[in-house]
Amino acid sequence: MSSNIRLIQFLQDDLAISSAEIEMLLRHPEAHAPLPMLLWQYGLITIQQLTQIFDWLESDYRITTG
Repeated sequence: MSSNIRLIQFLQDDLAISSAEIEMLLRHPEAHAPLPMLLWQYGLITIQQLTQIFDWLESDYRITTG
């Protein structure tokens, strides 16, 4: 499973980010920017949630590169 799919599942399951919000950001002209930063920039997550996402990404990276 790709890391983007795992990230999106984490965002939806753990942080309750809606599919519509994620899809809107992925269609945005800045879609090349990291998704967690876009979520925070547009006020869809708090700074604490952003930290939680980065912690999850770090953990997921260690698991997949193990």
